[in-house]
Amino acid sequence: MTGLIALTGATGFIGRHLLADLTARGYRVRVLLRRPTALPEGAASAVVGDLTRPINMAAALSGVDAVVHSAGLAHAMSGAPEDDYRTLNTEATRRLAEAAARAKVRRFVFLSSIRAQVGASAPGVVTERDPARPTDAYGRSKLEAEQALAETGLDWAALRPVLVYGAGVKGNMAALLRLARSPYPLPLGGLAARRSLISLDSLSGAVDAVLRAPDPVRAALIAADPDPLSLAQMIAALRAGLDRKPGLVPVPAGLLGLACRLTGREALFARVAEGLEARADGLAALGWRPAAPTRDGLARLAREGS
Repeated sequence: MTGLIALTGATGFIGRHLLADLTARGYRVRVLLRRPTALPEGAASAVVGDLTRPINMAAALSGVDAVVHSAGLAHAMSGAPEDDYRTLNTEATRRLAEAAARAKVRRFVFLSSIRAQVGASAPGVVTERDPARPTDAYGRSKLEAEQALAETGLDWAALRPVLVYGAGVKGNMAALLRLARSPYPLPLGGLAARRSLISLDSLSGAVDAVLRAPDPVRAALIAADPDPLSLAQMIAALRAGLDRKPGLVPVPAGLLGLACRLTGREALFARVAEGLEARADGLAALGWRPAAPTRDGLARLAREGS
């Protein structure tokens, strides 16, 4: 499929990259906007207003082959009530999908989250065979949006990316990048739990693989690069991109955890010490491959952002 794509969320971290990448891959892209916005050359636009109360959707989706829906309320926006997540992630997705079904759109690609399946960490390797058990309002809203898609009769795919990194990243990955750029040795060498990541380039490749799939998809697919890393390995990769040595001190995880508890940083320790490995079997079956090894991608992020 290389036809007309309707893209939401094109001003966000992931959406900006999707707009550039899909255009470079030969797709024609129509960006669905809440209000008029300047766009790169070659991208058309349609103003549809708030997706929870969309307007002009028949015209906006006229001639569209597929919808790529990346807009939503991000997990990093802490403190949002559960109703806000349900309104902006679940109901907005439902209404957009219903409009797409009326417009006879061929495929609907939804940018969900690994949090629709699991919590912030998991004891084993997460696969698509595992039951979805979200642990917070954000994850529940994404899972409910997937379930709403399944009720529309559309050919749909929900991508569940793990932590996404790339130029312009914010949140936990931005904090990790700042930590790697610090000039000091870091007491993180003893943390062995691994986390799966995915680069913006790999994620846009996953969207392309789903768009091009010859058969109906109708499934939630994990999006994760195949080489999970420990926090120490992530720091080492980032510092390698800065032409620096890892500078990691192997303090035992238990001792580091005690120090964090004594200083009121238990939540921070949980984020860095616990693992979340995931396997992208469904995408691999569609022929998707990561854009680059995770170590190389992190080194590039540090190098190009320095």
